[in-house]
Amino acid sequence: MEFFKHNTKINFMAQRKWAALLSLILFSFSIYALIIYGLTWGLDFTGGTQLHLTFPQPVNVTQARDALEQAGMKDVVVISYGTSRDVLVTLVPQKENTATENITQEGIVAPVLKALPGATVKEVNFIGPQVGQELATKGALAIVVALLGTMIYIAFRFETRFALGSTLALIHDPIIILGVFSYFHYEFNLIALAAVLTVIGYSLNDTIVIFDRVRENFRRLRKATPFEVMNQAINQTLSRTIMTSALTLTVVSALYFLGGSMVHGFALAMIIGIVVGTYSSIYVAGSFALTLGLNRQHLLPPPKEAVDERP
Repeated sequence: MEFFKHNTKINFMAQRKWAALLSLILFSFSIYALIIYGLTWGLDFTGGTQLHLTFPQPVNVTQARDALEQAGMKDVVVISYGTSRDVLVTLVPQKENTATENITQEGIVAPVLKALPGATVKEVNFIGPQVGQELATKGALAIVVALLGTMIYIAFRFETRFALGSTLALIHDPIIILGVFSYFHYEFNLIALAAVLTVIGYSLNDTIVIFDRVRENFRRLRKATPFEVMNQAINQTLSRTIMTSALTLTVVSALYFLGGSMVHGFALAMIIGIVVGTYSSIYVAGSFALTLGLNRQHLLPPPKEAVDERP
């Protein structure tokens, strides 16, 4: 417990160039994955029909997908669902149909059962494509509004360079989460989107705690350089950051492994976000603010003008 009783003296800013290179690689990889693979949109966004199928014996997801594609069902998504005998089949509508037309035995269910002998339908869900498009638009708008609101708040509360650094960190974190979802073809639905928005708030909390300590240290450590002030602030809040991140990571990890497949997307996005968000609070937000030339004069209150009270 000695680690938590005394402030550490780790020179975080000495590795800022290597951290910047790592961030650039991860960010570039995520953008590449999103461009090449895109996101595997959930039924919430695409619209269409989703069938929960169960088999009497373990089923090979790849073979099931190939069988459906050979039956003429394009852009079909097949994923494991809880056990090796259960799968979720998501079918994107090829044209605008009504809900009734999509979920009839003749329209969707019967062809799927014909392509996958032995399967039994346990549940069928449908969502219209117009609703899915509206959800995608509002989800993107929610992320943009969150980022803009955060930038304005920090600019007023602290300083413009802090606002730019925190905004870069808050863009950095969701893009990496989306890149992982894209590369490994994890389904991205409304629950995963909620996790991305949660990560933005989580990362912002750590960043503001560090920035607040930086502002105090600039006023208290008169002879320290900006890099020394930033290192001191990170070390002073390090025990809090580690304890908070470790506890939260434990909870979401339990949710991922024990919570069932319906919350896998949320838990996975949170796990990635906690790790990347903690890293970005230290190496992205603060480092970028220093790169922009942050110094003591930017955070000290303006001097009061002397008033001549002589008659």
